[in-house]
Amino acid sequence: MPAPAPAFPFQRAEYLQDPYPIYAKLRRDYPVVRMPRQFQEEAYLVARYDDVVAVLKDEARFVHERRHAGLKESWVSKTFSLGLRDTMILRDGDDHRRLRNLVHRAFTPARVEALKARMDALVVLLLDRMQARGSTELLADLALPLPITVICDLMGVPEEDRVRFRKLVDGLIDLEGRGLWGLSVTVFRTRQLFRYLEELVERRRSVRGDDLLSAMLDAEEGGERLDHRELVASTFLLLFAGHETTVNLIGNGVLALLSHPEQFERLRKDPSLIDSAVEELLRFTNPVQVTAPRYAAEAVEIAGVAVPRGAPVVPSLGSASRDETHFQDPEKLDLGRAPDKHAAFGFGAHYCLGAPLARLEAKAAFLAFVQRFPDARLAVPREQVRWRRSTSLRGLQALPLALG
Repeated sequence: MPAPAPAFPFQRAEYLQDPYPIYAKLRRDYPVVRMPRQFQEEAYLVARYDDVVAVLKDEARFVHERRHAGLKESWVSKTFSLGLRDTMILRDGDDHRRLRNLVHRAFTPARVEALKARMDALVVLLLDRMQARGSTELLADLALPLPITVICDLMGVPEEDRVRFRKLVDGLIDLEGRGLWGLSVTVFRTRQLFRYLEELVERRRSVRGDDLLSAMLDAEEGGERLDHRELVASTFLLLFAGHETTVNLIGNGVLALLSHPEQFERLRKDPSLIDSAVEELLRFTNPVQVTAPRYAAEAVEIAGVAVPRGAPVVPSLGSASRDETHFQDPEKLDLGRAPDKHAAFGFGAHYCLGAPLARLEAKAAFLAFVQRFPDARLAVPREQVRWRRSTSLRGLQALPLALG
């Protein structure tokens, strides 16, 4: 008879500050645990690499749409999914493939690669400002402005709208776990953001530009196009996910490099390591801790634990990327690690569409930072560095540095 899954309080302070010892215990003793979620059904968190990959690749038994698991939509699920319900991220099967293919026809590798010169110039500008001060709060001065400027350029958000856009997206993730007030504020801000995006889509519908949103308006495959709701929702997904993950990757990655000075110096002396360095920092710092929940389309067993039909299943990318059965010395940061098949961008049909953009931004930021600031150090004791409250994303609240 399958074992029952124990529950674990993932909002505990020690988990938010350092989840990795807890993940190691879960992989060893409790590879599937029940995960309480505010206002929503309790989920089953999956901790081991092989099980995470199996769930993410099994589109038949683990689905994104509640109806495919025999569940009805509730006001709670509608509220939490908000505009994402009309994006590829919460669709299954042919519907997911249709949306993904249409967005991908606009979001091409060539379009991403064309941003490289703009990224490099922007990084130099941001680092010049930091150097002039001799100190920095890295998130505010580099980790946030780099990806948000790039994604706004890419999507065609006008310069005069960008302060408004940043105010609308600022802090959405940080409201996670803050009760009914946090949920209410999140809903209010998200609706404001969607109203703005509807305006932006209509402007682009009237006057095209050389941007991704214009390309999405024109994208067609087999006579199919994105409808208005899908366009607005996909724009939200690309704008939000297109900078939020990279903010965390840059912030977490610089902290990891400063905490491992031998690796910092290794990259500074050998810039050719940058590709493997970015992959290792993705694995080691895990900007995304868990994926959006899948729902069990039938009763299943995972790692000896019975999961009933309809139960939300949450694969832990953060735990999978530290799994000792797949990575030698997983708690060690090794910028030359190869192979490095981490779980940071997921697996299967829902593999992160924005991965090439995140990698390109991270390469530009890390390489320029280590070369410009070889004597950089934390401006506060390490124990004073605080992490955001989110259980889904892993990112710093702030990273104050002295630049030497």
